Amino acid sequence: MSSPDQAAQRSLQQTLQWYSSFHRHGRYRPSPELQAAVRPQLQTLQAALTKLEHNAIRIAAFGLVSRGKSAVLNALMGEQTLITSPINGETKYPQSVRWQVGDGVQIELIDTPGLDEIAGQARAQMAQDVARQADLILFIVAGDMTRTEYEALRDLRQSQKPLILVFNKIDLYPELDQGLIYQQLQRWAGSGAEDRALQALLSPAEVVRVAAAPAPVLVRSQWPDGRIQETWETPPPNIEPLRGKILELLQREGRSLLALNALVQAREATETLVQKTLELRATEAETMILQYARWKGLIVGLNPIVVLDVLGGAIADLALIRSLAKLYGLPMTSFAAEKLWRKILFSSGTLLLSEWGSTLVLGAGKTASLGEPSLWGTWTTTALLQGGLAAYGAYVVGKVAQQYLEQGCTWGEGGINTTIQTILNQMDRHMVLARLRQDLQHF
Repeated sequence: MSSPDQAAQRSLQQTLQWYSSFHRHGRYRPSPELQAAVRPQLQTLQAALTKLEHNAIRIAAFGLVSRGKSAVLNALMGEQTLITSPINGETKYPQSVRWQVGDGVQIELIDTPGLDEIAGQARAQMAQDVARQADLILFIVAGDMTRTEYEALRDLRQSQKPLILVFNKIDLYPELDQGLIYQQLQRWAGSGAEDRALQALLSPAEVVRVAAAPAPVLVRSQWPDGRIQETWETPPPNIEPLRGKILELLQREGRSLLALNALVQAREATETLVQKTLELRATEAETMILQYARWKGLIVGLNPIVVLDVLGGAIADLALIRSLAKLYGLPMTSFAAEKLWRKILFSSGTLLLSEWGSTLVLGAGKTASLGEPSLWGTWTTTALLQGGLAAYGAYVVGKVAQQYLEQGCTWGEGGINTTIQTILNQMDRHMVLARLRQDLQHF
């Protein structure tokens, strides 16, 4: 059984190879407008694959101003790389630094501005962009948690990433343990679905107490001659609980974490790519559906043999589905087209089944009247009625196929959604990522 990151790499390589090949050499060559529209999504797919290949983990720190985000990251690295200051708001924009931990894992730490420093929409966009790129989120608090912090934490949960709640400056609040900090969190929780989802994701085990930059303490020293000397000394950072929690999480779930995040990013890019392709191919698709509807109507209407009516109509439907897939640049084999056609047939209720029933009944009557010159008028009327029903059935198949192609673009063998589902099914239910199962599936 391959590891999650290996399975994800194969899925992304397959997806990227298909779409890149289509937009360079496809049967229906894309217009320059379409190629330009989907270029960012292809670049996102390539970036996700590169990140997987380099085994690069991104950890983003969020929090309100003056909670010590930069100090926490500096303490993790063991060096003063990020600027810290007693003046609020020293970090003006997201900054990233490398954290070397060995074992071939590359960890990028991302420091962000205080969430209460930026205007509403810009703040939300910044947080969304950084969180989307991150594999793990650290939310830094200190002192009593505020409603603003709780709402920011709840919003970050939408990124579908594991969260660690880091209570900094514990040297100033020694009486607060994990249980009391978790109670602060629950105090702001409501009864909505998002509140319940956050509570399910964040347990007391995801609350870590640290002192990234402890305040100086007064130390009294007595000399042999009785003199008392007082000096201020700064204790070393107390960061090991967080360092241990991160390394434990990465050791236990790192491969799955990296794989799922890359796949989720790729899924979003693929869905956007397909949506843009559908929009820009809408006119061509409508023309194609109408053309196949006319041909199916003629085939079924003019054919005198009832069995061939049904067979010819089915072949026309399958050809339409495959042609639409090729037009959109979506993977579709003959087997997949037949499977989709059967799904459309039964999910469309009685409409297409009625078309088949009518084809059989009318076809039998048409065949019987063919040998009687006096009934040729009846034959013509029956053929027109049967052809009209067949054409309408083809149009329905085409329109429904468009929806299925849009929704199912990431399924199939080796598809992104299929790989996500496989990884989730292999997870232990106690893992942090397992608690995000419903969000990560997102089907």
